[in-house]
Amino acid sequence: MVKERDDLDHVDEPGRQHARAVCGTSPDRAVDTLGRGAKNRLFATPREEDSMSWSIEGTYFETCSCELMCPCNFSFDHGATYDYCRVTLIFNIREGEIEGTDVGGRTLAVIADTPKVMTDGNWRLGMFVDDGTSDEQMQKLTGVFGGQMGGPMAGLAPLIGEVLGVERAPITVVEDGLSHSVRIGDAIDFEVEDIVPFGIETGEPARLTGVFHPVASELTAAEATRSKISAFGIEYEGKTGLSSAFSWAA
Repeated sequence: MVKERDDLDHVDEPGRQHARAVCGTSPDRAVDTLGRGAKNRLFATPREEDSMSWSIEGTYFETCSCELMCPCNFSFDHGATYDYCRVTLIFNIREGEIEGTDVGGRTLAVIADTPKVMTDGNWRLGMFVDDGTSDEQMQKLTGVFGGQMGGPMAGLAPLIGEVLGVERAPITVVEDGLSHSVRIGDAIDFEVEDIVPFGIETGEPARLTGVFHPVASELTAAEATRSKISAFGIEYEGKTGLSSAFSWAA
């Protein structure tokens, strides 16, 4: 694993987020200046003076430390199962372009440690990009996923208290039917499986609808079948999960 210490709302339909917001801080500058312990520089509030254009789509899955199901996924202001909620979010980008830069085929992961009630803020957050990501792609991706370039992640900016860093690492994602798994270097290895309720002969998994989530307002319920997670000083056992297609633009 090669560690990078670069000083790096609105659902129109299920699985599609369109956020029209823009950034007042150059992504390049953010990448150059962000360090471990920096507070909220990666998750900067966009300004409307500058305009930028991007779109990305692919698949998403996560696992968190709560028991089935995570109260936080129903509402951010509901307390987690324990005195914290720790979660790893996986974004497998099938295709996309950010300000002219092709980011198709890239994979990004966000790991977060939040208080029991997420809306209390002071989230601690780290990020991985796959080791095939170029410097230019990394700058653009961290701009989007850091919220600086608008879009769904910009809505989380007020909740972020500490950015723990960004790392390049080998990331392997396998998705097969109801199963979704990821391995990130030697830090993260987990699998979640979509839940098909008893008696559902179609095999369709259970879905959550009408929720506030950066990925979409409708997601598939899942549970972890294996989990080993320890990164950026955040360690936990994944138990519950979600999966979904995603499509963002700004």
